[in-house]
Amino acid sequence: METEASTGVPVISVKRTSTHKIINDLVQLQELLVARAQQVATNPQARLEQLEQSIQTLFQSLPPDIAGRFKRIEERGPLAIVPIANGICSACGMSLPVSLVHTVHAAESLYQCPSCGRMIYYREAFARRVRQPTAKRGEPPKIGIERFSSQELMIPQLVSGERDDVIRELCMKLEHEGFVDDGNKLYEEALKREAIVGTGVENCLAFPHVRGVEGGGLTLALGLSAKGVKFGSSSKGTSKIIFFMAIPTAASAFYLKLLSGLARTFEKEENRKKLLEATTPEKLWKTLLKLTKTTIQ
Repeated sequence: METEASTGVPVISVKRTSTHKIINDLVQLQELLVARAQQVATNPQARLEQLEQSIQTLFQSLPPDIAGRFKRIEERGPLAIVPIANGICSACGMSLPVSLVHTVHAAESLYQCPSCGRMIYYREAFARRVRQPTAKRGEPPKIGIERFSSQELMIPQLVSGERDDVIRELCMKLEHEGFVDDGNKLYEEALKREAIVGTGVENCLAFPHVRGVEGGGLTLALGLSAKGVKFGSSSKGTSKIIFFMAIPTAASAFYLKLLSGLARTFEKEENRKKLLEATTPEKLWKTLLKLTKTTIQ
């Protein structure tokens, strides 16, 4: 591993190929790997041949030394390349020297975080978390799904009937209730994620999401659609229960556990029926709390 003489920061030399393109390919590859993990978490029997082929094709397009470095980092943890957020490595939380932040922004080479060793890159303006569910004075500490959502983020009757419009409705709900600062940016990133592989799964469920929403913890909004909305391949039918998640980089591993717990809860038809019968945000919230009491810790 090379280091920059002036700082001692690990640096990966990039030859012949644009650093920006390599960073984009690495981020895309990581999204495919996370998408594969999501499919396994929600449906262990899912057929993943097309996704696996896309992963291998992208791996093979990378310079061998960078592909090898990515694999070695990824084997140690869930993420191999992460953005810098406000001068901090978004994975390990280390505050980075200003000079390093500027160097990473210039993108003349690939750099690694001096603390956790992950590849780091500079990302332009992005939606941020500005609030998280908090307990009122005198209330007991929040547990289970309460840690990630609230009654304010429940939509028992989605107005929209198309996938993109539903995602926008949920993103703007997060902004309107003060949980993110820019619903439109969140929406744009959510559509980019859907373009990689649809987030609809079996049992009328969909899990659209955006990773890298820094500033706080994981946040979840829930919307219901009586008619159903197309998410992904037609073989999965329509989704009537749509969970939208804004996920900070550091919570990427836990997000999969939450996803798995929700999928287990609502693979049962009786649970889906109870949720879909809720007609107000209050009823939807109380039903969600009750149904996930044992599956979301």
